[in-house]
This record gives sequence, C-alpha cells and structure tokens, in this order.
Amino acid sequence: MSGEINLLDITKIFNQGTGEEVTALNGVHFTIPAGSFVSLIGPSGCGKTTLLRCIAGLETPTSGEVLVDGEKVTKPGSDRGLAFQQANLFPWLTIWDNIAFGLRARHIYKDKKDEVEKFIKLVGLEGFEKSFPHQLSGGMNQRASLARALVGHPKILLLDEPLGALDAFTRMTMQDEILRLWKEHNTTMVMVTHDVDEAVYLSDYVVVMSPRPAKVEKIIGIDLTHPRARGQDVFLKYRTEILEILDYAGKVQEAEYAI
Repeated sequence: MSGEINLLDITKIFNQGTGEEVTALNGVHFTIPAGSFVSLIGPSGCGKTTLLRCIAGLETPTSGEVLVDGEKVTKPGSDRGLAFQQANLFPWLTIWDNIAFGLRARHIYKDKKDEVEKFIKLVGLEGFEKSFPHQLSGGMNQRASLARALVGHPKILLLDEPLGALDAFTRMTMQDEILRLWKEHNTTMVMVTHDVDEAVYLSDYVVVMSPRPAKVEKIIGIDLTHPRARGQDVFLKYRTEILEILDYAGKVQEAEYAI
C-alpha cells in the first residue's frame, strides 16, 4: 500500500508585501497513514487550506518537510489529486472532456481512455458525457470534479471543502459517494471541512487545529464502522468532543426567571 503522508514540523510564513509577516502554520507535525480518510477541521482562516496546498505541492513550507511515501514533496504531482469547493470545470468542455483533461495533459489519454468511461459510470454521470457544466446541477458537477481528480489513479486525493456549496441533502448523498469511491480505490483522502458532522461521518481520524497560526490541538480516531448513523450516541459523543475543543459546544444556562 502507498500514500502515506508525513508532515514534519511544517511552518508557513507569508510576506504580505508590506513588510508584515503572517504565520499560517506553526510546527504542524503528524502522520497520515496510507489508505486512511483524514479530515482537517478548525476555525476559518486557521491554515487548513494552506496545509492542504503544502501537501499538494502548491505551497512550499517556510520550514519543515512534507513526505509522501518517504519522498519530499517539492512540486505538484500526478500522485496527488485535488478537488475544490467549487467544481472548477472548464465551461467550454463537455463532462467527458473535463474528466479526460488531466489524462490529455499528461499525454496518456489514448492508453487510459477507458478509465474516463469507467469513472463516468462510477460517479453516476452515464448519459451526460456530452453535456456541458452549465446544463447540470451543482451536485452533478461536483461528481464530475471528483471523477476528474480520481481518473489518473492518484495515491492521495486532497479535498478542499468539496461539498461546501451544496444543499444539505445533496451534501449527504455526496458524502456517501466519496466514501464509496474511497473504499473502492483505497486512496488516501485528506479533506478540509468546517462541518463537524461531516468529519465524524467520513473520517478515520479528525485533526482538530487551533486558530492561526495553526498547530494541532488534537487528533481524534473515529472508532466507528461504516455506514455510520448520525444519531448514534457514540457519533454524538465524538461530535461534542470536537466542538468542545473548538470551544463551540456551548453550555446550558439555568433560567433566571420562572414561568
């Protein structure tokens, strides 16, 4: 099995161009096992996406290293797929051509053409191959985005709030879709999310991060089998634990009046 990620004391400092420096990540250090599903959760702007971009090779840590299967990450690579909150499909290309885009860019489309058809079927878009993104729903476009990220069989799929723009019911359907693809392909998945329920529902591990500059507050192993029941007592226990770390659990106040 491959796809292990080692984050070794990752610090990332951005220069604002005015001489002011902003530290986004401060000594982030943990390991993501190959084939696991890991969610990064924390306050908005804490550095989750920056960490994901460091794994993708789109950002270079100021100090520390990102290793994938023992090899230092210095640039983007075909071993790491990336899906964003918005589907980011090319509006002038059909669904087929959007999914095939990466294969064509790598000059392997002729040999891997069957993979495009396979993934179109896997994500339930059969019959929509010749459609354009504007002709499909947000959920269908997000399915196409996932297929595009997975069609090259990356060892790692990086998900930057991929379901954030969807309505609640479509979002839950897509969560099950992501789980199915993960199980079928044994891909290491790393997802940024603000949704605590989503993190508990999908993940093997939830990495709770502090406000910026981000460090790891706690890594919580989710000891539940799939499929998971959202109303199960132990599910709610994990949810409450994460909210308490983030200081969003709230407290029941005794009323100061009587009716």
